[in-house]
Amino acid sequence: MSIKILVADDDPDIRDVLKLTLSEENYEVIEAKDGEEAIKIITSKPLDLVLLDYKMPKVDGRQVCLKIKKDLLLRHLPIIMVTGRGEISDKVGGIDAGADDYIVKPFEPKELMARIRMILRRTQRDLEANPLTRLPGNVSILNELSRRLETKALFAVCYVDLDKFKAYNDTYGFEHGDEVIKETARILIRATQQYGNTEDFIGHIGGDDYVVVTTPNMADNICQKIIMDFESTVPSFYNDTDRKNGYITAKDRKGTVQKIPLLSVSIGVVTNESRVIEHVAQVGEIGAELKTQAKHLERSNYLKDKRVADRK
Repeated sequence: MSIKILVADDDPDIRDVLKLTLSEENYEVIEAKDGEEAIKIITSKPLDLVLLDYKMPKVDGRQVCLKIKKDLLLRHLPIIMVTGRGEISDKVGGIDAGADDYIVKPFEPKELMARIRMILRRTQRDLEANPLTRLPGNVSILNELSRRLETKALFAVCYVDLDKFKAYNDTYGFEHGDEVIKETARILIRATQQYGNTEDFIGHIGGDDYVVVTTPNMADNICQKIIMDFESTVPSFYNDTDRKNGYITAKDRKGTVQKIPLLSVSIGVVTNESRVIEHVAQVGEIGAELKTQAKHLERSNYLKDKRVADRK
């Protein structure tokens, strides 16, 4: 799969030079002539890196960068800011806006390629983004949890898991299963954007397991919104017969044919409100225990510090 790089610059000559340079390394290049077009492309196409000119019409590079880094699904997309020679304020502004690196025009193609390779390596190592949801993976999740523990701030870690997903996947196939995975990610993002903090974190552990890291005062509303939206979306995953029946006929994990209920979501919420948590492993252990207990409850539920809240 080729690496896709967006080149956003209002100067067509610069775009041509960059396209030629990047194509020699077999990178797939997408072009944007201003910040507005750049935002449209970034939010609609899966990209691996953005080369962003600082000074552009309509929306400048700094504004583009700020918008992207505020988006929960896009904030991990690496951005290299391209600035004019000697424009110190541009460099500072780009870095402050969240750019991962900057390069000064006119630049040496070899230096640019080295910087791109370095950032792509670092991003792949640190992010391990899930190919389906583009949410950050386990390395980023561990880093986020470690950071919260180090700062000793109050946190709530919501471990989200789908119930009966294997049976659904076996019956409806992987393509439909993948759609469920992606739609669940969207539900988590919407709920966190609506009820969470700007610095909250959403990660994809793998398969049908996710994590939302927020603060204790926001966790209940986020969980309730996830459950409400998931329950209202679930029927759309099934055909008319299964939807009307309220179950599918499938084999359970032991190979016995059973009536399997429709998909539901279980959430275990770990907080350090009433107990001291010192290690990331503790967070995972408590979360797994709470999530297992939540799975024994009817339909979609979340369990937080031994307190159960049914779907509203």
